[in-house]
Amino acid sequence: MARTGGRSVWIAVPATLLCFAVVGALVWLAVPMVPVVITWAGDTLRGATERAQRETEVQPAVQAIDDGAIDCRSLYPDGLWSELLWTPGILLTQNAAPPATVEAALVDALAPEVIVTCAWVRTEPGSVITTLARVDADARPIAEAALRADGFACAADGEALRCGRERGRAAEEHVFRDDLWLANVGTAWMPEDYTARLEKTLWG
Repeated sequence: MARTGGRSVWIAVPATLLCFAVVGALVWLAVPMVPVVITWAGDTLRGATERAQRETEVQPAVQAIDDGAIDCRSLYPDGLWSELLWTPGILLTQNAAPPATVEAALVDALAPEVIVTCAWVRTEPGSVITTLARVDADARPIAEAALRADGFACAADGEALRCGRERGRAAEEHVFRDDLWLANVGTAWMPEDYTARLEKTLWG
């Protein structure tokens, strides 16, 4: 029995040393990857944090709506606001009129709760009227069906429905997103990228 035990020790010692050598070699091979792993982990955490911030970030205009403090000035980005104010012979009227669309039946069907309407009228022919209103969650499919039926071109993505049409001197552009309806109606005039610039103020 003693001789068998001795042989076991004689075998075990080299085996243990071999294990340590293998582990040491693996550690040595892994060391160069440590900075890479740390960088990857940091980028992953940082990216997740930035995505969470973007998802929870609220645009100032939307916050103003929630606070009940929205007006024409807070609705417009600085550049577009200045452009409109410097338009010769311009007059701004702020009120709570319903969307100025010719689609009166759609307005009746959606029964929008108007937040603010901004009517820009020039002394020379031309006006653009913008209305921001709340609508029910099921407004998008109703609006799309009604507007498409009357010749509007509509495009929907995961967040918004956008519909537009030009007929003669009149142009209409509508955006439905979340529980909001942004309606822009221009007659003989509408600033370039008007609706897109308002969208950016509202939703970023």
